[in-house]
Amino acid sequence: MKLAQIRGLRGEHGGWKEFLAVNDDKDITPYDLSMVSRDALVAFLTTFKNKEDLQAMQIRANSLLVKKLKQESPENDTHEQMLIRLTMKHQEFSIDYCFRSYSNDWFLSDIGMKSSMVKNSTNMIAVDCEMVLCEDGTEGLVRVGVVDRHLKVILDQFVKPDKRIVDYRTVITGVNAQDIEKATLSVVDIQRELQPYLSNGAILVGHSLNKDMKVLKIDHPKVIDTALVFKFSNARNSRKPSLNDLHKMLEAEKSRLFIHRIPSRVPSEKLNFALAGEFLTRKFKLDVKPAKTLGGYYCAVAVFVSSEEAEQAFENVNGYEETDSFGLPQKMFDVKLITKRNASCYVRKMV
Repeated sequence: MKLAQIRGLRGEHGGWKEFLAVNDDKDITPYDLSMVSRDALVAFLTTFKNKEDLQAMQIRANSLLVKKLKQESPENDTHEQMLIRLTMKHQEFSIDYCFRSYSNDWFLSDIGMKSSMVKNSTNMIAVDCEMVLCEDGTEGLVRVGVVDRHLKVILDQFVKPDKRIVDYRTVITGVNAQDIEKATLSVVDIQRELQPYLSNGAILVGHSLNKDMKVLKIDHPKVIDTALVFKFSNARNSRKPSLNDLHKMLEAEKSRLFIHRIPSRVPSEKLNFALAGEFLTRKFKLDVKPAKTLGGYYCAVAVFVSSEEAEQAFENVNGYEETDSFGLPQKMFDVKLITKRNASCYVRKMV
């Protein structure tokens, strides 16, 4: 609304004052927007038919939404919102996600101008695109795969580029000339397929997602990019992890168990038996972290030779399985002490 007033933008009934006159709303002061209901503001904005005016307002509304999504609000955060914020706080986000979305062939999301319920939606769709090299040196979209958060396939289609292909990159894309000869869909067709999900507040998820969005010509503010969310444990390695890197990280995390809330009176040797149980030959390394305060709880990380070993050890722990505040599986178990009293601890999976 402020942008419309500053630029003097006019809808089909004119400006804000003319809109109020047409709707005969004498109770609203034209300059006091704080007293205006959201429904009235949306009704005014829907009178704009000029595409350039609409794009200007959508870009401004989306940038305000990004600014809001970046703000810290851990007490009210969903897991999805936390991942969006991690994506946006990466130092390369503003560069990677600066698109020329004002071009005519781009789909510009209108989510920034929607209700709070739509903006806060936690629905997600994941997208992956395959690109080929075209004769002018640009990349052309040839295949799109989209799934929802339950891995239900929404879209899996070949796309015909509007430029001549010089390299199919078949080893990487799995696409050949015969696949493209049968293709009938264009980028615009794919945009139309995704538009209902994005306009209803879905979060777009992917790895190096900006490259997919660029070739799809889609500008949408609610994104989770796993190339920006995850980082190498070595602080000196600043490059973005590849999908193969993430797979290795995941396998490494799956081979570890986190033991926490261990009373100071419990010797770490007792933890070895609790995890190994009757399988005393099971090999793992116990990395003990001392308590931060005298007599306080300490914790430890058990590192197994494989994710299968860690999984089996977790299953063999005698305790009730639940989830922690992050949704990770954990069990509370008892450790028998030489005093014949028991002490309770928790063991948790890392992923």
